[in-house]
Amino acid sequence: MSIEVKVPTLGESVSEATVGQWLKKPGDTVAVDEPIASLETDKVAVEVPAPAAGVIGQLMVAEGDTVSVGALLAVIEEGGSAAAVAPAATPAPAPAPAAASAPAATTADADAAVLSPAVRRAVLEHGIDPSTVKGTGKDGRLTKEDVLSAAQAKQAAPAAAVSAPAPAAAPAAAPTAGRNEERVKMTRLRQTIAKRLKSAQETAALLTTFNDVDMGAVMEARAKYKDVFEKKHGVKLGLMSFFAKASVLALKDIPSVNAQIQGEEIVYFDYVDISVAVSAPNGLVVPVVRDVDKMSFADIEKAIADYGKKARDGALTMADMAGGTFTISNGGVFGGLMSTPIINPPQSAVLGLHRIEDRPVVRNGQIVIRPMMYIALTYDHRIIDGREAVTALKTIKEAIEDPTRLLIDL
Repeated sequence: MSIEVKVPTLGESVSEATVGQWLKKPGDTVAVDEPIASLETDKVAVEVPAPAAGVIGQLMVAEGDTVSVGALLAVIEEGGSAAAVAPAATPAPAPAPAAASAPAATTADADAAVLSPAVRRAVLEHGIDPSTVKGTGKDGRLTKEDVLSAAQAKQAAPAAAVSAPAPAAAPAAAPTAGRNEERVKMTRLRQTIAKRLKSAQETAALLTTFNDVDMGAVMEARAKYKDVFEKKHGVKLGLMSFFAKASVLALKDIPSVNAQIQGEEIVYFDYVDISVAVSAPNGLVVPVVRDVDKMSFADIEKAIADYGKKARDGALTMADMAGGTFTISNGGVFGGLMSTPIINPPQSAVLGLHRIEDRPVVRNGQIVIRPMMYIALTYDHRIIDGREAVTALKTIKEAIEDPTRLLIDL
């Protein structure tokens, strides 16, 4: 009996997706709910599960094709055998772009392995045989970090072979090492990110205000309580929970920073849903921690840790990223000293965090060394006045420098 596999519902207002990768090929056996394909939408990658156990039959679309909700993707022969499947009827998948440095066997190995688009590009770019690399991702899958680590190890090792010399009759040519080019089609997620960020610049009146924060008090609190906190709550005490709680104070005091323009109206929210920018294999994503104003430090840290894991595993859903009234983006984890973050439409403000470094500052007339961080608030000047933006950022600064304010709501 043939079972049709169709494009599932992708979320509100999402009607189509791109076939990012086939995780199974004709003749492969699958169990119920086992992922057989990965679809890329404007926001997330969605795995398509098998509706029944059996053998993969004909694939109706190729990688890179655009498909609509409800469209036929493949056929599963329920109770069938691999020998009975005719792979010749399957459309050939779109060829992956090949880097000049990749060995000839790499493409075949990559097709046989379960690789995400980002991992497949890294495999081709660095010429890594995926079958020789142990995966650390979900279900033992390769991650981009696994491939990069293997590439670094390969570069550190002595060269295994020497390129064959050019024929004697050939004229001398200029060296071309390191000048390869690769063209990779932008994923739907990357295209959407580009459109949304450009739209934010063209639509909103963006302005950024800066301040610096003495992180000493927070760092001392973390050092003092991190062990007992992790033992009690099962999660590490990070910086994000402090900044999330400090942001709640600022947003409650300055409601316009927690508001949005919708048509000719300004919508003010009496709750705080914070979008937390997370780096995922396919690009930046912003899952939403909801009702932060009602959460404890432990609740916030657990929510952020869960989203981080889901992002690395490619398991974020549309629901995880829907909504949000304010965003926190931590460029400090990558070593950034200062930046002007771009708001996440239709939100009106985003807080940018940066790296902590020891700097000389004046305290009580004396020059002392303190752990300092630059923070930035980019805001939509159409709805937020400069005085309000500066005041909101100052409130965050004061709460971080004196965390007691977080406990007594000052």
